[in-house]
Amino acid sequence: MRRKIPSNSALQAFEAAARHGSFARAAEELALTEGAVSRQIGRLEAFLGVALFERVGNRVRLAPNGTRYAAQVREVLDRLERDSLYLMGQPTGGASIDIAAIPTFATRWLIPRLKHFQNRHPNITVHIAECMEPFLLAGSGFDAAIHFEHPAWAGMHLHHLMEEVLVPVCSPALLEGAGANVSLDELPRLHRRQNPDAWQLYAQESGIALANPAVGARYDLHSMLIEAALAGLGVALVPRLYIGAELEQGRLIAPWPDGKRVAKNFCLVLPEPIELSAGPLQAFATWILDEARG
Repeated sequence: MRRKIPSNSALQAFEAAARHGSFARAAEELALTEGAVSRQIGRLEAFLGVALFERVGNRVRLAPNGTRYAAQVREVLDRLERDSLYLMGQPTGGASIDIAAIPTFATRWLIPRLKHFQNRHPNITVHIAECMEPFLLAGSGFDAAIHFEHPAWAGMHLHHLMEEVLVPVCSPALLEGAGANVSLDELPRLHRRQNPDAWQLYAQESGIALANPAVGARYDLHSMLIEAALAGLGVALVPRLYIGAELEQGRLIAPWPDGKRVAKNFCLVLPEPIELSAGPLQAFATWILDEARG
């Protein structure tokens, strides 16, 4: 059955005229005559059986139906353009995969190691987008996700990558300024907004007394906490796997024990078993599991 969809040229003429509020300016943008734009919009209105513009003398303005339709058409055209540019950017003879990942994991662990994958599979392009919450992988446009284990991934195939163990860290300057005998309870503490009870759990596990574990500034991402700790704003509970370089360079110090009670497990989420996955995805899955073990 043939779809009842207006012509692309008519939709582009309408969207441009609606955005500019002028047939003449739309014609200039599209390199057409004003009469051509007017005819395209007239055909579109005839096709829809609805007036999209109100014509008052030589002036036009969007009708209520036109206002709603313009927003919908603009969204569709924008998405079509993005998808088209995405395909145009694919390497000739190559392949690509789209991975959704927790932002700080992507920037602090995954991306610094992607050169290893690129060297092994130069014909595969890896696109990465951030995801903070679990989502329905089917129909999302993503081939896989890197996230924490969660009941929302039921029905998906989860592969353990590593454990996220939190450790309190701070800038050496913070302790130098506070004095050698300062206690953790006397120092400003930094929090991740999505994990508000982390310091309380840490205090219970470590036996370090904290009069009010909830006191302190809150940040959305672990990457923000790390930067705040580097800036000397306080002590941050952050995953040890994110701060290896800073600890090695002495830019951060960790004089307190790790907090294993507040640990979580990172996993690779696939829509089907690795052995059934398409070639590029299978290559990526095999590589990241090896990298996590190494």
